[in-house]
Amino acid sequence: MTPVESYTADEMMAVAAARRLRDGAVCFVGIGLPSRAANLARATHAPNCVLIYESGAIGAKPSRLPLSIGDGELAETADTVVSVPEIFSYWLQGGRIDVGFLGAAQIDRFGNLNSTVIGEYEQPKVRLPGAGGAPEIASWCKETFVMVRQTPRAFVERLDFLTSLGRPQGRRGGVGVTYVVTDLGVLEPDAESGELTMTALYPDVTPEEAREATGWKLRLADELRPVQPPSAEELEALRALKPANEETVAR
Repeated sequence: MTPVESYTADEMMAVAAARRLRDGAVCFVGIGLPSRAANLARATHAPNCVLIYESGAIGAKPSRLPLSIGDGELAETADTVVSVPEIFSYWLQGGRIDVGFLGAAQIDRFGNLNSTVIGEYEQPKVRLPGAGGAPEIASWCKETFVMVRQTPRAFVERLDFLTSLGRPQGRRGGVGVTYVVTDLGVLEPDAESGELTMTALYPDVTPEEAREATGWKLRLADELRPVQPPSAEELEALRALKPANEETVAR
């Protein structure tokens, strides 16, 4: 693969997440960066990835990025469309989904997530979209990937509200958050403590930058892996996945 020099932070995040997906994996996909990552994987090294969207589309193969989980492109290209209760009860809680993607406004050192409020719950500074299916996804997918930009406001010592557990408790289908993709690099939980550890950095990102962007004393792996920049092939495939409302711009 031929590397290129010009790419955005979002493109690097999508590429880093896509590379982690194996061919044939069943993925519970959200809108935005998770959708870009999953569809990039399907367009490159993992053509047999099965993409499942919360609206009920199973095996969706969109030619452009969907605007929402209700985008008609998902139903039109899916192998089948089922009800939302079936997605959650049969597919998710039935242990049939390998990887679930989540985002969040806040994440702590153990991968716990907040997508509910910033500030006190009764009188929040910001009321966020809420849990949706996130707690179930984090608990029942065999693995959970989180995509979030790394800043002290997002990577916090203490969540304002606990929406989703980073490590499920009791009888659940998966091990919880296994892979956190940021705009600086990649974090993975320590095998013993479960604390998120920076295991890889993007080109030109230093450990000091990662520490400064984290609201707790960030653990670094003994050997930080370098993440290769996107290849020309990866960027071409990613940029071909334009949102439906994006006008074609001459390059």
